[in-house]
Amino acid sequence: MKKHLIYGIDDVPPLGEVVPLGFQHYLTMFGSTVAIPLILSDALGIAGDPVKQAALISTMFFVSGIVTLLQTTFGNRLPLIQGGTFSLLAPTITICGMAHLANAGFEVRMREVQGAIILGGLVEAVIGYSGLVGRILTRVGPITIAPTIALIGLSLYEFGAPQAGLHWGIGGLTIGLIVLFSQYMKRTHRAFELFPVMLGILIAWGTAWGLTAGGVFQEGHPAYVSTDGVTAASWVGVPAPFQWGVPTFGAAAFVGMLAGFLASIVESVGDYYACARLAGAPVPDRRTVSRGIGMEGVGCVIAGVFGTGNGTTSYSENIGAIGLTRVGSRRVVQVGAWIMIVLACFGKFGALFTTIPAPIVGGMYCAMFGMIASVGLSNLQFVDLNSARNLFIVGFAFFMGLSVPVYFQQHPLALGESLGWLADIVNTIGKTGMAVGALFAFVLDNTIPGTREERGLTAWHA
Repeated sequence: MKKHLIYGIDDVPPLGEVVPLGFQHYLTMFGSTVAIPLILSDALGIAGDPVKQAALISTMFFVSGIVTLLQTTFGNRLPLIQGGTFSLLAPTITICGMAHLANAGFEVRMREVQGAIILGGLVEAVIGYSGLVGRILTRVGPITIAPTIALIGLSLYEFGAPQAGLHWGIGGLTIGLIVLFSQYMKRTHRAFELFPVMLGILIAWGTAWGLTAGGVFQEGHPAYVSTDGVTAASWVGVPAPFQWGVPTFGAAAFVGMLAGFLASIVESVGDYYACARLAGAPVPDRRTVSRGIGMEGVGCVIAGVFGTGNGTTSYSENIGAIGLTRVGSRRVVQVGAWIMIVLACFGKFGALFTTIPAPIVGGMYCAMFGMIASVGLSNLQFVDLNSARNLFIVGFAFFMGLSVPVYFQQHPLALGESLGWLADIVNTIGKTGMAVGALFAFVLDNTIPGTREERGLTAWHA
């Protein structure tokens, strides 16, 4: 990939480019960052409180910036944005629904969630820094990594067209602009080559804003731009540790949360390979992966201390942005991290991004998540694709990674109250496509006979 990059992982773009490129990463990750607190607002009891929602969003951006700097400087040193993870949503909602929290207020629920995330982060840090993940990776090859990475993008299909289709005018405009700038016009002007995502979002957002101001989009319309959150948010507010109180550490909450951490680890390992490939970096070795997972555990502890209501993981969206822009510079991501930290201290600026309508976010996902799937498939170039063994494993892993989560959504495992914690773990992993695909591919690739050349291990580790 190196020869196709504008800036490689160690390159430092000029100031006039590095700042807007870093801001583009900020814009790219805002969708998921904003979505997580909004999804959790009912469970946490702040659905009707825009001030608390804005504070939670600012806290997530603030922590994301800190952890991104730690990861890119001391962790795996890949240009990976660190932010909230959807893997922890299900266990968090389950925790908030526990009997002793059913009638509790926001702070009480948040403290219970914080305690579980801190303990889970410590476990993840131990798994990483002990080298356990790295030792497992000696038996992981492209046949396992390909479906894992691809399913990261494919499993998010429900957030693409369904969201963009809430209003195809705005959603389609977002998709069309990103495709136009990144593919058709990238050689006509450097701005289109470097900032296709940011330009597409800003133009579509401005269009929606103008139509709202002109009375075309009324309140309740899917593309309506509401500024209520901006009005309610404070101008300045620096997130502080334990701002919701001292965390509560409960065994049941901790065990339930572990399921989300296991799924997050599997997803992150796939992200490392995808990011390294797009950024022109060497294939991550055991030490790189171990440092990365260890630092993600540290990041989750920091998120628990500040009270984001979530942990941290590597953002697939921003890997897609690297693929579209062909800018894999570590410095760009670090500048983006500083932008997150600084802007998170201005409440109204953070709340401003809550005004971006859902169709624009969905359109961005449509244009970007396909790139993740393609990067996953590209790892199969190391594998003998004339081998019936390999074709079976890859196809089976893909199908099960897409099909099993549907089964678990319809028929979640129930083991009774005494084994509820085990059911939570199985259900969370079963609902995570990339975890299912990785598990089947790993087991089959290491048990069905095949040569190292056939499996792609010789070329993979060369």
